[in-house]
Amino acid sequence: MPSVEQLAAQLEPATTALLTVECQRGVVGEQSALPELAAEARLSGALHHIARLVAGAHGIGVQVIHAIAERRPDGRGSSHNARLFHAAGRLPVQQHCGTTAVRVAPPIEVAEEDLVVRRLHGLSPIAGTDVDALLRNLGCRTLLICGVSANVAVPNAVFDAVNLGYTAVVASDAIAGVPAEYTPAMIRHTLALVATIATSDEILSCWRQAIRS
Repeated sequence: MPSVEQLAAQLEPATTALLTVECQRGVVGEQSALPELAAEARLSGALHHIARLVAGAHGIGVQVIHAIAERRPDGRGSSHNARLFHAAGRLPVQQHCGTTAVRVAPPIEVAEEDLVVRRLHGLSPIAGTDVDALLRNLGCRTLLICGVSANVAVPNAVFDAVNLGYTAVVASDAIAGVPAEYTPAMIRHTLALVATIATSDEILSCWRQAIRS
């Protein structure tokens, strides 16, 4: 666990970006293709904390990037090399391009200055997308990660960020997975080995302090 000073240094607003992972209506919204995950995101408070972090980032000028997973109705370009992809293709709600399912879910607010990065393939919000180039062009050194799921996409984002040379910070109460007990286990035994772990309150406190200083 870093000190308050160390966390504040990592979360310097000018060099930090907030990445929300698959926080879209078809995943964490009321009409989710994955109702168990959506329910956990709501009941755990993760969705609420994601919205708080996004609002805090907007208030202090931290760049927000929303990573959206989607697919074309014809499936062209999508991945088919894992059981997860085949299962997703059979779900009653599809994350089709241009539909309500791939819009950012309430209560998360999308500001004009936010960037939305969409991917048609793979498991990672970063690998094979524009995220790395955008972060480098913005001068970011720290990537603050929140969203779903703690099972797949969030760990992918953390590992990719670290492998690309960024400092990864995970908002521990702003990620969710299933079953519920899996998320703290993933944080403790895996993500904490490669990323800084902090609560939403700790992160927002650092940003409030930055405003006052």
